[in-house]
Amino acid sequence: MNRMLFAVICPPLAVCRYGCAGCCAAPIAVFWLTAIVGMLYGYTGGPLGLDGISWYTFGLGIILWVIASVWAMVTLYGVDTNSCENKKTSSFCDPLRRLDESDPLDEIRKAR
Repeated sequence: MNRMLFAVICPPLAVCRYGCAGCCAAPIAVFWLTAIVGMLYGYTGGPLGLDGISWYTFGLGIILWVIASVWAMVTLYGVDTNSCENKKTSSFCDPLRRLDESDPLDEIRKAR
């Protein structure tokens, strides 16, 4: 199956299967599952308990599905352009890697 088609149908599984960005799979899965719940809830009447379909709630579910799909496609495109085995850092991840991870208790011990 094509990567991008798989990203549209099931975004979190596409990122887990074809991507090396495991940290993105969980938030994409949250958006995707919320989209499914939103569409099902909208189909049954939504928060107003309508007799028919709540189109606003159903539309919100579709929007969340689109967000999850686009996010998965962007992640897969990033994997295509930057190899996982490549040691070059991307400009997106650099600020995250430069976080200060010093132990706060060491700072207190030095202050004594």
